This record gives sequence, C-alpha cells and structure tokens, in this order.
Amino acid sequence: MRLPRRQFLHLAAGAACLTVVSRRAWTQAYPTRPVRIIVGFAAGGLSDILARLLGQWLTERLGQQFVVENRAGAASNLATEAVVRAPSDGYTLLIFNSSAAINPTLYDKLSFQFTRDISPIATILSVPDVMVVNPSVPAKTVPEFIAYTKANPRSLSMGSGGNGSPSHVYGELFKMLAGVDLVHVPYRGGAPALTGLLGGQVHVIFGAVPESIEYVRAGQLRPLAVTTRTPVDALPGIPPLSDFLPGYEASGWQGIGAPKNTPAGIIDKLNGEINRALADPKIKARLADLGGTPLAISPDEFAKLIADETEKWTKVVRAGKMKVQ
Repeated sequence: MRLPRRQFLHLAAGAACLTVVSRRAWTQAYPTRPVRIIVGFAAGGLSDILARLLGQWLTERLGQQFVVENRAGAASNLATEAVVRAPSDGYTLLIFNSSAAINPTLYDKLSFQFTRDISPIATILSVPDVMVVNPSVPAKTVPEFIAYTKANPRSLSMGSGGNGSPSHVYGELFKMLAGVDLVHVPYRGGAPALTGLLGGQVHVIFGAVPESIEYVRAGQLRPLAVTTRTPVDALPGIPPLSDFLPGYEASGWQGIGAPKNTPAGIIDKLNGEINRALADPKIKARLADLGGTPLAISPDEFAKLIADETEKWTKVVRAGKMKVQ
C-alpha cells in the first residue's frame, strides 16, 4: 500500500527526530561500560602516567572503569592503528604526544592519516624537554659536550623513546645544528630509555622533563639544557639550548583522541571532564610537580595545534633526511 506523500514525509520526519533523540540519549548515558585508553608507549613513561591519572579521574566522575592498555612500538603507530580500527563509539581512546605530528613524514607506509582518522578530544599538558647526560660524561655544559663529542666522534650514544619519537627527532635536530655525530639507540618508550641512561648503556637523551626530573633532583642525571626558548621553572638555572644553538626549539605536548566519526556529544563530554580535571588543584599540582603545564583547549583548537606542529616537523624531518621504514 502506498502512503500519501504528506503522510510519508510526516513519518520520515518523525523517524529522523527519533534518531536524533536516541543519539542524544545515548550520548548522555555514555559511558555504560568500561572504556579502554590505549597508550603507545611503555608503562612508566609520561604518556602512561597521564593516562592513569586521567583514567582515575574519569572513572570517578563518569562511573565506569577507564582501563589503561599499553601497546608500545613504532613511535606509537601500533597504538594509533589499533584505535583507528576500533568502533567510533567512545569506548576506545588514544593517549598520544608530539609523535603524531612527526610520524607522517618520518614513516613512508602508514596505514592511516592521523589528522583524518583520529578525532582530537583534549590536550592534557605542554611538556618541555631537557638534555640530560649520565654523570660519567665529563661535560658539564653544552659547549663542553659538543667539544668532547667532536674530539671523540661516535664514542657517545643517544638514547630515545624509539625511532621517530619526539626524543629522537629533538636529538637529531641537536646533531644537525651542533654538527656532532651521536650513535642513536632507540628504546621502546621514554621509561626504558631513561633506564638505559641511568645504567650507562647510553650517554645522553633529550627527554621530557616530567620523566627525568626526579632523577635530576636526586643527582642521578646531569641536565645540560632545556629544549624550550625560555628557562623552565622546574629546572632553575638550566639554560635553553638556543643560548648555544640559535634557532633550536622543541617542546612536546600530550593529548587524547578517539576514532574519526566518534559522536561529537561524546567528544565534548570527555573534553569537558578532562578540562575540569586540569583545573583541579590536586591534578594541577601533580602536573606541576612533573614539570608540565596544563593545556586545556577545545577539540577544534587541538586539531589546529596538531596541524601546525605537523607542518613544523615536516620541515625538520625533510631537512635532516630522516626516514624510518
């Protein structure tokens, strides 16, 4: 039986409204089951610390478990691929860092396009990095380190959180501008790289301040310079690398995202809760103690940050002819 056109349109409009109402109710009820937060780096590193800190907050605020899952490898590309392939329902999230802006140029055959396939939810913090050496290295300053390295070519090794990680690219930028040759030793995350540095397996790393600051305070590692253009409050008296290498600047950030097409209502809900966490005095104090600065912005602002950083690091990677297969 054919329905009159007016009745058909009325029913169609009613069905569309019902779908909108249903989607809105589903978003408001989110989450109704545990949520996975996938971290592309090893346990103990900054991304892992932040995932667990936010996971606990979200668990308490939203009434469902936010479970952290570490999938280290390939500068977080393995974790990103897992999230890209996950359903766009808000139950699989990704903690990521500046690697997301570096990897598109560094890797030739990625199965995803980050800016297309991951929807930014919220930034967590901006992260200064610091050039730290094992105390066995005789250099006490950046000029001394450069002079020692040039006098002893390929005798010193540089650890990183993995091929293509921010610590790797920041170190490569240093090598380019300083004209030194350091042997790169990639690890599966920032925490293992720090362990290698503490044990003397490598001599220097360009690591996030939050990951290394306690070892610096304990005198187990020697800081030579920070990677930002200005000094870092958490490391008083430590000069910026740009004081010795004009034009050097590198600072990281951490954020959280979801598969593309995740409902905007869920993204906005998570953004609001995470930004409330970043304003909480206890969490702000914890982040400050780690050496990071909370960075609470909207999903659209975060998307622009990622795009701008991708453009910046594309130039650096291409200039240094860096590639990881």
